[in-house]
Amino acid sequence: MKHFSTTVLITLIFGTMLLFPRAVFNGASEGLLLWFQIVFPTLFPFMLITNLLMESGGLACISRILRRPFRRIFGVSGNGSFAVLAGFLCGYPMGAKVTADLLRTGRITGNEGQYLLSFCNNTSPVFIINFIVWKTLGKDRLLLPSLIVLMGAPVLLSFIFRKFYLEKGSRFFQETAASEKGPGRQQDFSLIDTCMMNSFESIVKVGGYIILFSVILSLLSESGQHSPVFTTLAAVLEVTNGILIIDSLDVQLSLSWALIMALTSFGGLCSVAQTQCMIQDTGLKISHYIIQKLAAAGAASLLAVFYLNFLQPVF
Repeated sequence: MKHFSTTVLITLIFGTMLLFPRAVFNGASEGLLLWFQIVFPTLFPFMLITNLLMESGGLACISRILRRPFRRIFGVSGNGSFAVLAGFLCGYPMGAKVTADLLRTGRITGNEGQYLLSFCNNTSPVFIINFIVWKTLGKDRLLLPSLIVLMGAPVLLSFIFRKFYLEKGSRFFQETAASEKGPGRQQDFSLIDTCMMNSFESIVKVGGYIILFSVILSLLSESGQHSPVFTTLAAVLEVTNGILIIDSLDVQLSLSWALIMALTSFGGLCSVAQTQCMIQDTGLKISHYIIQKLAAAGAASLLAVFYLNFLQPVF
């Protein structure tokens, strides 16, 4: 039955694409430009450098520096601290990619991998500052509150999520045997070549999902529907376009900001698809990730409402 439903849905999308070729072209063009102009130059350098760090031994240096503070705050292992750093600073889906790579190479356990995925795959501070605060909202006074809400929500939830994955009686995730091993390959240009091809494969997959969801969003806009259901569906498809849709609504800034915080924390269905792409063949469960990201969206909206009502009386 599930296979039949999927087949029907794909067939309907295909038929709609045939009926509205211009919308398909416009959506694909917008998605490609978004990927090429923003996502590729933003993510590819970080994908490449994180691959190089993990393959060259640089990961061990960073882990030694971050192990103690991150272990106290998040309860992670030394290698897990690198996933936290990448997940909070580099943006979707780098937290998922680094976590999956660490798990595939045996540098973290499966439980720690699922725990890391629950809170360290987030929107980058650069995206929050440039796109949300400056370009979309145009309110400099919301810069610090936005960063605190979007970074604070997953940090707060990490204290809850870790209880589901830590072994009974343990306070921290344990180091694995692979954590003590150094780099196992020759340090030459073949290393760069391998890491570059791995990064290209990942960034192309990300681009494919962005184009696909941009096409679906364009087809939805072609329907001319403006009901709350359609608007909500369109907004949650892809976070960048979803933020613009929320900002265009005829609502007070206080409400739109809280909704944008919730959507950004969730990341949109496109980021969920990208995350699943990154964690395939690792045993990590995307269903757990979706539930945890919905919890993060709820926490972000509550933090935003708390700020508006108690920390800034006059908005």
